[in-house]
This record gives sequence, structure tokens and C-alpha cells, in this order.
Amino acid sequence: MIYDLGRASAEAAYNAIMVRNMRSAVAACFVLASVIGLGAARAAECPPDALGVSRTLVVDPSEHPRVGSAQYPESLPLKDHEVVLTFDDGPLPAYTNRILDTLASECVKATFFMVGRMVQAYPATVRRVYNEGHTVANHSLTHPFTFHKMSVDHAAQEIEGGFDALRAALGDPKAVAPFFRFPGLLRQTAVEQYLTAHNVMAWSVDVMADDWTHINNREITRRAISRLEARGKGILLLHDIHAATALALPDILKELKARGFKIVHVVPATPDRPETVAEPELWAARHERGTNVWPRLLPVVGAEPAETALAAPAPASFGIEFVGSAPKVALAQTFERQAASDGEAARPAITPWPGAASYAVPVEGQILPVPAAYNFKYSRPFHLGPTEKPIEKHRVAARRPSRARSTAQHPFGWFFGAPPARQRAYGHQLSVARHPTNLASPQVR
Repeated sequence: MIYDLGRASAEAAYNAIMVRNMRSAVAACFVLASVIGLGAARAAECPPDALGVSRTLVVDPSEHPRVGSAQYPESLPLKDHEVVLTFDDGPLPAYTNRILDTLASECVKATFFMVGRMVQAYPATVRRVYNEGHTVANHSLTHPFTFHKMSVDHAAQEIEGGFDALRAALGDPKAVAPFFRFPGLLRQTAVEQYLTAHNVMAWSVDVMADDWTHINNREITRRAISRLEARGKGILLLHDIHAATALALPDILKELKARGFKIVHVVPATPDRPETVAEPELWAARHERGTNVWPRLLPVVGAEPAETALAAPAPASFGIEFVGSAPKVALAQTFERQAASDGEAARPAITPWPGAASYAVPVEGQILPVPAAYNFKYSRPFHLGPTEKPIEKHRVAARRPSRARSTAQHPFGWFFGAPPARQRAYGHQLSVARHPTNLASPQVR
């Protein structure tokens, strides 16, 4: 009897355990089906003609610490017609949520640079940004417009305070990208060096839509698209705290899709996610569309060197000839007409240059004459005439020499008055002096 009771109890316990396991299995299947259904629903929400994300770009802040052609020589290695969307100053639920809805409708990912005080006020919106696959980055703790002149210690408090607020809201330090953008783009080298030392990438911009200037949504769209078309690609700066930006975003995405632009999502490199390999020329910030920055030309191996078109100049090209150890210089004859003496026949006229002239060296030597000091003569320096516009009296007084200058010119200038300064000769005149009669080789000194 005791055995039967024990056996019955054991069977009852076994049945209870099996029932519980079956319920757990059913619950697990229901959860799995819900997850799959949610994923399918999200996939179904994305229309087939959505703009989407063309590729994910993985960057390493230690390799490229600063990006953005507005301020830096490097920008993200984007190809032609590739755009990175960025939003600053949020989150602000009224507009950030609408922007997130618009991005989700086109399956587009962006980078949000958030202010720490806003993060502390609206942590649920921060978590939605992260859960929907966007990149969460830092835009300082209080958004001061003094980063360009504040101390490094003060800047470090703003930077680290922003990161701490984001990590607290998300609960995972790895969920925050090591990206930072200066408020108002007001940078300074010392703070940039601090960011580099802490392995944080400083972001600037390539294209601005000026949505912080209180323009309407149509003008925001026009500026964003026209500037992207002009540059061909780049980092677009927008703000998710303005109603006009939330209204403009659907039109911006529509125009980007119509014009063949592609969206690129940027994420930081991790041990299990290596950096995207990109050609060095794509990192260059300023170059023309469709052109290679470096190298443009590659040497052809085995090609014959081109012959020199022009011969290098030699001393003989300047009228210098060496006779033995002494140099001999070919000098041009003067073309000045010499007056005839009394009773002497008139001398023939001299043919002006270019004409036949006698040289000290053979003509076949192909030696050209060189000008010498006697070819240039300073005579009757000319003075500048009166100015076209009269000079005001106060300007003339300002140009008069001070007492200190007059005293420096004369030891007692303050009492007797400084002697008049010698006027400077302006310019020179070219005159052809009489050619020396002795053309013998000059002595070397």
C-alpha cells in the first residue's frame, strides 16, 4: 500500500513536470514566433523601392582622427553620390520621433550627435534611436559655444559628461560610438589633440543645409540638394530639434533617391568588426569630382626616357669664352652716333639694332653679347608728378616726420630744426654710353 502510494505520488510529480515543460516550450515557441513575426513585419514595412542603406562604412578613430572637409584635410572615404546623414542637438521627442519615422519609412540609417542635457531629459528617445539601428554619438554635455577658447580641462568635462550621459541612458558603454562634433563647429587644436589621445574621432561636415537659421522646409531641401549636387558627395548636417527639418526630411530623401544618391551608414571599428578598407585618395577632402587625387600618373617601367627638347645653357651662351686660362667676354658695340670734328667729313649713320655689329669673337661661335655696367646710365632721375586726388590735410600731417625722428637725424634738431632730408631719386633711365675702345681681355680678380 505504501509502495502504491509512493508510486502514485511519483507519477503525479512526473506528470506535473511534463506539463510545466510543455507550457514552457509552448511559451518559447510563441515568443520565437512573435520575434520572427515582428522581424517580418518590419521587413514588410520597408517598401521595395525604399532608399535604404547602400553600405555600412566602418571607421577607426585611431587611423583617421578628424573628418569633414569644412575644417579638415580629410573626410569620409565616400564614393561619388554617397551621402552620410547626421543630426545634431537632440533628442527632442516632438521632432526626433518624426524624423525617426521618416528614416524608418525609407529604411535609412543616420548618425545622431546628442547633447548630454537632452539625453538626460529624454532617455527613452535615445534608446529608440539606438534600437532602430542608428549610430549614437556625442555633442557635448551642455552645448557651449566656447570650445574654441575654453581650457582643455573644461572641454574634457563637457566631452566626458556627454559620453557619461549617453552610456547611462543606453546602459551599455559599447553602444555609444567614439564620435564627437564640436558645438557650432568651434574647434581648437588643443581639444582636438585631447580627442585623439582618447581615441575619439572629431567630426566636421561637408555640406550644410542651414536649417538652424530659421528658414522654411522648402529652402532647407533646396540648399541640401543643390549643395550635395555641387560637391557630389559628403556628410550632410541637419538638426533634429527643428520642426522645419522634420518637415523637410521626406522631401530630402525623395530628391536623393530621384537623383541617384546612396546613403552610407557609419559605425566605429571593434575587435570583431574591422575597419573598411578604402583607397587613400578617397579620404582626401578637397578634389574635383571624378578625378584621382594621388597618384595621377604612374611611371612606365621599361620606357625610353624622352629626349631633352632644349639644350642646357653654357657659359658660351652668355658671351663668355675661355682663351687659355683667361675668360673673354663678347660685348656689343654701341650705336651712339659720334660727332665729326671740324673739317672732318660727316660720319655715316649707324643702323639701329638689330643690325650687323662687330664682336670680339667670331660670329660662328654663336656667342651672344651680354650687357655690362656701361650700358646702363643713371641720368636726370625723374620725380613723380602731383597725385590725381588731393590729399586731406590730416593725412599730410600724419605723414610728417615726428620730433623723435628729426632728433635722430640731427642731435639738436628739436632746437634748430632738422636738416632737410635728401630726396630719393625714383627710377632710372636707360642710355647707351660710349663703348670702351679697349676690348682686351679683362684681368681676373
